[in-house]
Amino acid sequence: MNDTDNPIRQFTAHLRAAGRSPGTIEKYQRDVRAFSAWLADQALTAETAAAWRDHLLQSGYAAVTVNSMLSALNRFFRFLGRDDCRLPFLRVQRRTFRDPARELTKEEYQRLLEAARGSGQERLALLMETICSTGIRVSELRYITQEAARSGQAEIRLKGKIRTILLPARLCRKLQKYAKKQKTVSGEIFLTRNGAPLSRRQIWREMKELCRRAGVEPSRVFPHNLRHLFATVFYKACRDIVKLADVLGHSSVNTTRIYLLTTGAEHAKQLDRLGLVT
Repeated sequence: MNDTDNPIRQFTAHLRAAGRSPGTIEKYQRDVRAFSAWLADQALTAETAAAWRDHLLQSGYAAVTVNSMLSALNRFFRFLGRDDCRLPFLRVQRRTFRDPARELTKEEYQRLLEAARGSGQERLALLMETICSTGIRVSELRYITQEAARSGQAEIRLKGKIRTILLPARLCRKLQKYAKKQKTVSGEIFLTRNGAPLSRRQIWREMKELCRRAGVEPSRVFPHNLRHLFATVFYKACRDIVKLADVLGHSSVNTTRIYLLTTGAEHAKQLDRLGLVT
């Protein structure tokens, strides 16, 4: 697979035209480039593609991570017209509980907000509140505008779908106050000093830097975990998974169920309450 830069650029343009989110495109690029670097001067064949999958497993990657990388690679192979190289996914039984090492609690979320405010990071604190109180994806922050804050709702356009989300009244007031302070009259609220949209990487880095001051494990702190926290709190309040799926923008409630998995500790307590061991 020599000289893959041009095909990867073309693949990127294809993903953009298909309406893929910036985060998805970045991930696909990363996975395809990793495969390309590993392949080096070898010919692209079904055998070398399978060897890449074996290499990932031997390197200690989790099965779900391998499948995620294979998904990106298979889409690239299809784009190239090389369906002969597409790889079957590893068969993984769906987990019934979530890894507690990656579970962000409401108390930890509050500590992160306090740490951000305490260090003068008003934008970061408000950004985290916005994601966590609405359940939006980090890539959807661009739809949080002055107009949305004034009307109390934002229209999200992503992956060829449009959905309207409601913004809590208190959040709207805070967003408008922040925008006024930043002299943002219209358009996106979360911008850099130069007026450019915040990148996913910058948001990730700023959140990770909060961990030590907040006393929260870095493995629990990343933008998507705020969306998970919203989902669990929302579901506990209304017990309506279909409504939650609509709010999150999921096409299937099966995706939403993943967000509602309990931790291993909670799962163990549920088993103990069955009283089947005498």
